[in-house]
Amino acid sequence: MQFEWNPDLYDGKHDFVAEYGGELVTLLSPQKDETILDLGCGTGDLTRKLSASCKRVIGIDSSVEMIRAARSKYPEISFIHASAETCDLDVRFDAVFSSSVLHWITEPELVIRNINRHLKTGGRFVAEFGGKGCVSKIITTLTAILDTRKVGYPAIEHSLYYPSVSEYTRLLEGNGFEVSLAMLFDRPTELKGGTDGLKNFVVMFFSWLFDNASEQDMSHCLALAEKELAEDMLRNGTWFADYRRIRTLAIKTDDC
Repeated sequence: MQFEWNPDLYDGKHDFVAEYGGELVTLLSPQKDETILDLGCGTGDLTRKLSASCKRVIGIDSSVEMIRAARSKYPEISFIHASAETCDLDVRFDAVFSSSVLHWITEPELVIRNINRHLKTGGRFVAEFGGKGCVSKIITTLTAILDTRKVGYPAIEHSLYYPSVSEYTRLLEGNGFEVSLAMLFDRPTELKGGTDGLKNFVVMFFSWLFDNASEQDMSHCLALAEKELAEDMLRNGTWFADYRRIRTLAIKTDDC
C-alpha cells in the first residue's frame, strides 16, 4: 500500500504506534555490539530507541514524507528511503526489527526473503503487525457504507495483509527461518482526539478508501461510521480500535 503519509498527524495523534513498539524492543533485546535494521521506521522514534542500545542502527521506510521527518528529528541516525521488498543494503545485520508495518505490504514472501538476505546466519527477525481480524469492525463498516453510496473503493483484500499465525509461520519456515515465538492477540487501542479519535484514525490510515469520494461525501461517510460504531467502540467520549496483532521472533538458519 503506497500513499502520502502525514508525519505530523502520525506523531501528534498516533504516537501509540511507537509506544506499543517499546514492548517489541524489549523482545529484541538489542546488544551493544550489534548492527540492526529498523524495517519501516516511520518518523524514527523506535529507531532512536534502538540506537541507544546497539552499535549501529539503520532505518528504512518507503514513505518519503516519513523519512524526511525522521532525518529532521534524528539527524545523527542513518535513514534511507527504500522498500522492504526490494531494498539492497551492503550490510548484513545481526537483527531486523519491524513494528506496525508489515500489514501494509501485500507481498509478504518477498519481504521475508529480503529480510533473510540482509541477516547474518543466526540473526534475529522480530516483528509485530496487524493480524487476522485486525480493525475488522472499522473496515467492515466503512466498506459497507461506501458500497451503499456507490462511490467505489479499493478492494480491502488487495490492499492489506492480516495473516493468521499459521499462515505467517509457514512463510517464515519456508524461507530459511526457525520460529521461536508466534502469537496473535487482541489489543483494544485508544484513539487520541476524544470524540474525533475515529475520524483522525481513518484520515491517517484509511483515507485511500475515499479516493473516489468528494470531501463532503467522505465527511458524510465518517459521520455514518461513527454513528454505527459508537455502541461498540466509543467509551466515555474516547474511541477504541479493535486491533489484533501478530508478534513473532524468528532466527535465520539458512539462506533462501
